[in-house]
Formats: sequence, C-alpha cells, structure tokens
Amino acid sequence: MEFKRIIEEKSAASWEKYIPNLSIDCVVFGFHDASLKVLVTRLKDKNVWALPGGYVLKEENLKEAANRILYQRTGAENIYLQQFKVFSNMNRSSGVFEDFPDGLWNKQRFLSVGFNALVDFHDVNLVMDNISDACEWLSIDELPEFMMDHREIFDKGLETLRRQLNHKPIGYNLLPEKFTMPELQKLYEVILGKKLNRGNFYRKILRYDILEKLDESRKGGAHKAPDLYKFEVEKYQLALTNGFNEGW
Repeated sequence: MEFKRIIEEKSAASWEKYIPNLSIDCVVFGFHDASLKVLVTRLKDKNVWALPGGYVLKEENLKEAANRILYQRTGAENIYLQQFKVFSNMNRSSGVFEDFPDGLWNKQRFLSVGFNALVDFHDVNLVMDNISDACEWLSIDELPEFMMDHREIFDKGLETLRRQLNHKPIGYNLLPEKFTMPELQKLYEVILGKKLNRGNFYRKILRYDILEKLDESRKGGAHKAPDLYKFEVEKYQLALTNGFNEGW
C-alpha cells in the first residue's frame, strides 16, 4: 500500500488515540565495529530518512511513550533514555505532508520532544513499520538527508551525549557485559570525535570507581590478551545520579 493512502487511513484513529500537537523523536545510539551508529528509517515513496518517532497516547507519560515507540522499533527493553530538548519550529511537518489535506493528523503543528536512547547493538531486532521501506544502523559520519528537522534533532542529541561524558558515565548500555579497556576508550573517542591519551584515560576511568576487573582476559591475537572489565551497576547508577567532578 502506498505511503499517502496509509497515512490518510491512520489519521482518523490518531485523532482518537493520541495527545494532539505532541510527538517524540529518538536519537538511538549503538556501538559496533568501533563505530558509533544511529538508527534511522526511510519513508516509503519519499526517499527521505527519519529518526524513529511517534506520538503519545492519551494515557501515557512521555517516557512511557518513548519506551513503547522504541520497543516497537527495536524489541529492546530497559533502554537508557534522556530527554534533551523540545523542538517547536512553526512549520516542522509542512514539507513531507504538503500534498495532503490540511485536516490530516500528521500535518498539524507538533512540538516534538527529543530523547537520546543508548542500546546494546546486539540486543536490537530491527522492525520496519508499514510506512517505511528501510530501517537500519548507519555510522554517524555517513548520514543521509533527513526529513523535516531531524538533522537538527540528531545534532543536538549528539551534542548532548558528548556533553554528558564530561560529568556522567557512558558505556553500560552501549557495550557488552564484558569489555576491554581499549574497547571502552574507543567508545569514548568515537563519541567525542577525538583521540584520548591512553594512560590518562585509564587513570581517570579507574579513579571513577565504576569498573570491576575480572579474572579473565580476551583471548586471541598476537599480543598479550587484554584484561576484561564490567561495570559495577550500583556504582554506575550512583554516578549517573551524582555525576563526576572532572571532564575529558
């Protein structure tokens, strides 16, 4: 079924189910093959890309809605979510839906709440909905043309993630349970977009006291097998709440 017909058929039900003029757009980050990825979808018949998003049911709060939207798209639960900005430009939706009737739900003025979501790349099972013809992970360095203001939303989400590194831990939701120190450093480097001194990174991250060194190492390779670590969850959550005193 073509995009226009699907949207028009959904419009009447949307007026009944959702809170008017309020939407959610999510910047979903994953880490894979030493690259920071973001989850994007492509609208059917439009050849434009979008961030995962949706609307808020009348009986939901914002975070419940964001969790529901992402579960439907990824199958992942207990996702780390951070609300970072409300996007409110007057004509945010006009371009994509300019050929539709003015009474269409999607053509109304929407204030969109941006959420950052951090997920383990391997825990995600991508689901394509009936208004999309692609749903995939792309490197943050190779992003396509976005619809509406979704590029602005992505840029602000990445800026927020980078700023968070200066006062809160990152990694628990992006790395597997067990990881090496070089893998953790690489994650920080790709988020920050710069190289970090190995010795300084190791000293600082260990001083935060959120890691547990395991009695095992990563096998394989010609060099000495690196030690494995995992996050101490209670200390990690405490650091999320209280923050750090120094940045990168």
